[in-house]
Amino acid sequence: MADSINIRELNERIENKSAFITHLTTGMNQTIVGQKHLIESLLIGLLSDGHVLLEGVPGLAKTLAIKTLASLIDAKYSRIQFTPDLLPADVIGTMVYSQKDEVFQVKQGPVFANFVLADEINRAPAKVQSALLEAMQERQVTIGSETFKLPEPFLVLATQNPIEQEGTYQLPEAQVDRFMLKVVIDYPKLDEEKLIIRQNINGERINILPVLSAQEIIEARKLVREVYIDEKIEQYILDIVFASRYPEKYGLDKLKGMISFGGSPRASINLALAARSYAFIKHRGYLIPEDVRAVAHDVMRHRIGLSYEAEASNLTADEIVSMILDEVKVP
Repeated sequence: MADSINIRELNERIENKSAFITHLTTGMNQTIVGQKHLIESLLIGLLSDGHVLLEGVPGLAKTLAIKTLASLIDAKYSRIQFTPDLLPADVIGTMVYSQKDEVFQVKQGPVFANFVLADEINRAPAKVQSALLEAMQERQVTIGSETFKLPEPFLVLATQNPIEQEGTYQLPEAQVDRFMLKVVIDYPKLDEEKLIIRQNINGERINILPVLSAQEIIEARKLVREVYIDEKIEQYILDIVFASRYPEKYGLDKLKGMISFGGSPRASINLALAARSYAFIKHRGYLIPEDVRAVAHDVMRHRIGLSYEAEASNLTADEIVSMILDEVKVP
């Protein structure tokens, strides 16, 4: 009985404390038409302290969404346009010689911000990717012999174009795995696009003002970690991830030769964290299976390796995740 009272209290507290989500969503909707899933995914990344990779053809408001979110939060924002000739120093900074003081001084790069937009991340070579890797995973940057902590909150929001192959470098698996979510963005609906055209030809410019401070985000993250996860939901999360590793144990024999590698423990952790943030966005203090299912594709799609057999059969990672969700028993 005590547990149910605690959950009720927790639920009420989270319902009150998550009110700012409405302000953020309203602010995003002022500039972004439609794209509900994109907005939710950015908020999940923000609340879970996880990086987000957005994939979609040019012109789907990926950059605009990130800029709008950064404007709604009183925090430092920087944009890095990734190109094939980019150097690690262009991202993290470098040592600059000061003639006046006759010493080398550290000049910090654009990665020293709360929100870093890595635009067209797959255009930069491996050495730039590895420089970004330390920043994403360790939340610190090493320049010369010195190590610098990155500001809190720190979020990398990267975009990539899936259709272009010219002058692009495929992201290494180790880096893709560092992204909590990989969100695939589709074209807007017909009525949404009509509204987009009207807004743009009328030249409407909406002035976005901050509705939240960086400190409030840090406080909200602590609350998200209090969202109650029942043991049955924990088991459900584990079953989904384990089914991507050993499909034959979950009655998915046809997937056995299709998967070269499944989700790592990072997939299980991120699935639980993202589901918690999703429940928080829905103003709930406890997890239900629908929360896990809502974020499963974004958390798992980049963590499943497809075999040659799967590629020959035109089977996608998304389809594999759907098959797993259909087969794994819901608590």
